[in-house]
Amino acid sequence: MSTPHNAAKLGDIAKTVLLPGDPLRAKFIAENFLENPVQFNTVRNMFGYTGTYQGKKVSVMGTGMGMPSLGIYVSELFKFYDVDRVIRIGSAGAYSPDCELFDLVLAQGACTDSNFAYQYELNGTYSAICTFDLLLKAYEEAKKNNMRVHVGNVFSSDLFYSAHPENWKKWADMGCLAVEMETYALYCLAQQYHKEALTILTISDSFITHKETTAKERETGFTNMMKVALKLA
Repeated sequence: MSTPHNAAKLGDIAKTVLLPGDPLRAKFIAENFLENPVQFNTVRNMFGYTGTYQGKKVSVMGTGMGMPSLGIYVSELFKFYDVDRVIRIGSAGAYSPDCELFDLVLAQGACTDSNFAYQYELNGTYSAICTFDLLLKAYEEAKKNNMRVHVGNVFSSDLFYSAHPENWKKWADMGCLAVEMETYALYCLAQQYHKEALTILTISDSFITHKETTAKERETGFTNMMKVALKLA
């Protein structure tokens, strides 16, 4: 079968899928880390590949930017392709002075300004959290390899450009380590479909120091999170 957004047939995609936002990062991972990668999707240039890593079948696919885009691809992976776990590998802007460029952030939970969870008709505010077993394994793998790693809350924003550019400080004051745009939806969907999920982020820029990485570094230079994610497959 296929969907309007994915040309794969059932069986083309592994039980574990790595999810970078950037489809070119998916291509980089497939070409540099997977053995015998086969491309299963090019629809809308949202590249997806399946290969093996250390003998294990694993897939990698882009999701695009933001919760609506990720929501489409993750829903289809869970609902139509029998995927068991997804690991987001993305970039993030540091809210904490402890987070430096290229540090890893493991998103234990996600706050948001999105209305993504309205669909569940909950009478309150839903706290979106990761799968603890994946979190623990990722943390142990990062520490074993002497990677700089932080664990905690992140802020999943609907806005890249805000009309109130200083609002980030309020989320930082409440302990959010960094900002990105997808994790809250990812964790909601994992709970909805009773699947496993974890977000591993690399700090690409800092709201504190105003340092930032280049587009090329974001595409090909964030290899530590890729290595950690592949170990979880």
